[in-house]
Amino acid sequence: MKRFAILMTIVFACLTLLATSAEARRFGGGSSIGKQRTMSTPAPRTPAAAPAPGTPAQPAAAPQPAGNRWLGPLAGLAIGAGLGALFAGGGMGGMGGAMGTMLMIVLAVVAVMFVISMFRRKQEPAMQYAAPGVPYAGTQEPVQQPLSGSAPAVAANIPADFPVETFLRSAKTSFIRLQAANDRKDLNDIREYTTPEMFAEVSMQLQERGDAPQKTDVVAVNAELLEVNTENDFAIASVRMSGQLRENDGAAENFDEIWHVQKNLKDSKAVWLLAGIQQI
Repeated sequence: MKRFAILMTIVFACLTLLATSAEARRFGGGSSIGKQRTMSTPAPRTPAAAPAPGTPAQPAAAPQPAGNRWLGPLAGLAIGAGLGALFAGGGMGGMGGAMGTMLMIVLAVVAVMFVISMFRRKQEPAMQYAAPGVPYAGTQEPVQQPLSGSAPAVAANIPADFPVETFLRSAKTSFIRLQAANDRKDLNDIREYTTPEMFAEVSMQLQERGDAPQKTDVVAVNAELLEVNTENDFAIASVRMSGQLRENDGAAENFDEIWHVQKNLKDSKAVWLLAGIQQI
């Protein structure tokens, strides 16, 4: 009976840790995935974007870094080691031995939870940046455009004839649509807006999420075009997306990331597709 009680305690602890590391997240998981680029470092946005009209104000919470996908397996290994210690060498042979082994397992679980907490608090290292590349489609000279808001002005490699306003409006619409598609796990809709490589990354995240529900409300979203370059017959535009999101009816949280979208210049019917998300 005592053996069964101890075993059930360990099983419940394992399930709790695995559920914590596989929590549902917004589109992209709040991490850097897909195509990554080097560019001038945008300054963090301060203050946070205002909520949309008619939306009650919510206290802004610091965005949480995505859980490491290896935390679940690490927790399983640690608990498996505890089980091995419990049943090896007649660990259940006496009351004193059982209590000592049980205390060791509890300490192991606490240690694993501490490691998980350290992983979650760890921020991604600052990105290194280089000068902008060639202009879009190779037909126009780049122009200098300052970033709006509280961020200092930085050089932006954007062709003079690029339809910035229309492009950014479409970027914000796509951002909201992809959040909704991610919530309902609509792979067909996600495939329509992403490159094959990016689609594979997002599909893997949705598989890891399992049946966990996800609800993402876009409270406010801003978009800034940072640069437009060409690489191997592809135009690549980097758009800074920032604002506030509310996940699963929780408090509104700030987000600030760069979306890299690309378009095949040799295909007259090609559209812009999301190729990567890069955290600031």
